[in-house]
Amino acid sequence: MVDRAVERILNVIYRFEENRDKNAVFDRDKDHEAARRVAEETIVLLKNEDNLLPLSEERKVAFIGMFAKKPRYQGGGSSHINSHKVTSALDAAAGNDNIIYAQGYDLEKDETDEALLSEAVRAAAKAEAAVIFAGLPDSFESEGFDRSHMSMPACQNRLIEEVAKVQPNVVVALHNGSPVEMPWISKVKGVLESYLGGQAVGSAQYDILFGKVNPSAKLPETFPVKLEDNPSYLNFPGEKDLVEYREGVFVGYRYYDKKKMEVLFPFGHGLSYTTFSYSNLKLDGRRIKDTETLTVTVEVTNTGSRAGKEVAQLYVADKESMVIRPVKELRAFAKVELQPGETKTLTFTLGKRAFAYYNTQIHDWHVESGEFTIMIGKSSRDIVLQEDVYVESTVALPVHYTTDSTLGDVMENPKAAEIVKGLMSQNMLGGSDEGGSVTSEAISGEMIEAMMRYMPLRGVLSFAKGSGVGAKELQALIDKLNEV
Repeated sequence: MVDRAVERILNVIYRFEENRDKNAVFDRDKDHEAARRVAEETIVLLKNEDNLLPLSEERKVAFIGMFAKKPRYQGGGSSHINSHKVTSALDAAAGNDNIIYAQGYDLEKDETDEALLSEAVRAAAKAEAAVIFAGLPDSFESEGFDRSHMSMPACQNRLIEEVAKVQPNVVVALHNGSPVEMPWISKVKGVLESYLGGQAVGSAQYDILFGKVNPSAKLPETFPVKLEDNPSYLNFPGEKDLVEYREGVFVGYRYYDKKKMEVLFPFGHGLSYTTFSYSNLKLDGRRIKDTETLTVTVEVTNTGSRAGKEVAQLYVADKESMVIRPVKELRAFAKVELQPGETKTLTFTLGKRAFAYYNTQIHDWHVESGEFTIMIGKSSRDIVLQEDVYVESTVALPVHYTTDSTLGDVMENPKAAEIVKGLMSQNMLGGSDEGGSVTSEAISGEMIEAMMRYMPLRGVLSFAKGSGVGAKELQALIDKLNEV
């Protein structure tokens, strides 16, 4: 066993030695620039009221917050690495004499340092705009433990509130690995979500804040208003060693859409310094089989005055389903770069999986025959174009009726419906009430139809007394239904 373990290790070493480029140079500075470009593509502009951003380097701007000088750019625990170098926003601002800095808060403990707060407020008051670099320290989120709340440190929230009182032009640049509550959102004009943007995050932040780079990223998750809005709130962290994932498929935007719930920022949201319009949504077919593909094309135009990138998102909605499904589901997306006035055509190809749900009965992905809506959106809550397509299923699901099957389920099968249509009559409730008694007034035809639709077949026995229908006859009926 030891020999086999050593052999596996040596095989890895030999493969490396036999294939490595001995002339290769590890260019850390070049990789640092690559990290900057990646960060620029992934920072999300969440809010930009009155087009405050981008800022001008000619204006006096206050950089406030410890993260402006020492950014939180990576996770904690064993994911923490020693970077070649780290560029903060203050480092990137070197040479810009219009930038003033105030620490604002201490990361060591979540307590307001009144001296630091006062210094920050004075700096903000002297400037034409303030950028507050805030977010979550390692003690608030890391691997190895779950967050018990979605709050930022109270000292940072207070800092933002106090600065906003003296400075109307406030931007919050966030450093965090996951969504946070923003009780101050209505008091600031801009929010930049930097996430954990890597060792060059400061350069990327500076370039976006001052318009050297046009932001183009979109949120990969929903930001709820508060912790209690989360789909898992009632079930997590569970009881002792048991956790039930009761939210099922309704996680993220699927949950918030189904609940028609207001969110802070929706999935797929992200702003730009330019504007985009969508047009000419076309489907290469209006009726397809689930074995075929659907080609979708849409035109995107840069209607603004500067170059930018847009992420077009394609969602699919099953208009009427016999299973519980989300309102819509993201099935494709594409990022496109456009010059001012330029138009490009995006093409998406959708196969069976774009319309399918996982059917546990057949242990496979299944498409129900019916109409589906193809939606093009700027986010999950900003759908701009849509068209319908009919998809025909080529797979017939096996049907097995039991005494627990409802009459409604049976009536969905045309052949089965013919067999049981007599059971849906009013006579099942003891005959018609010709005398106009209280029964006819209390029980409407609509009520009977609804009640019968949700009644299990075994329930027929309760209403069929005196009609000659008993358990034996009911079982014979079910056997006949299963022959259809």
